[in-house]
Amino acid sequence: MGLTREQVTHVAELAKLGLTDEEMDQFGDQLSAILEYAEKIQELDTEAIPPTASVLDVQNVMRDDEVRPSMSREDVLANAPDAEAGQFKVRAVLD
Repeated sequence: MGLTREQVTHVAELAKLGLTDEEMDQFGDQLSAILEYAEKIQELDTEAIPPTASVLDVQNVMRDDEVRPSMSREDVLANAPDAEAGQFKVRAVLD
């Protein structure tokens, strides 16, 4: 499935690219090759493969979310550059 010059021009405009005629031909050929490869992939039967499948043996390394005691407010604010009324005090970032 080769792309027409108009299609390549449209894609270039969407990407805000100013392409020369030579680049249009080059990228047109490359984009067409990518689309042809995608068509081949579409022919594969993937019904038995879950959407989250991975070729890597990846496991979740997150710890269980357990309730634990937190630090005291005084300890948290001890290294703060500025604090007021038990809260971090920061400069205003808006006028």
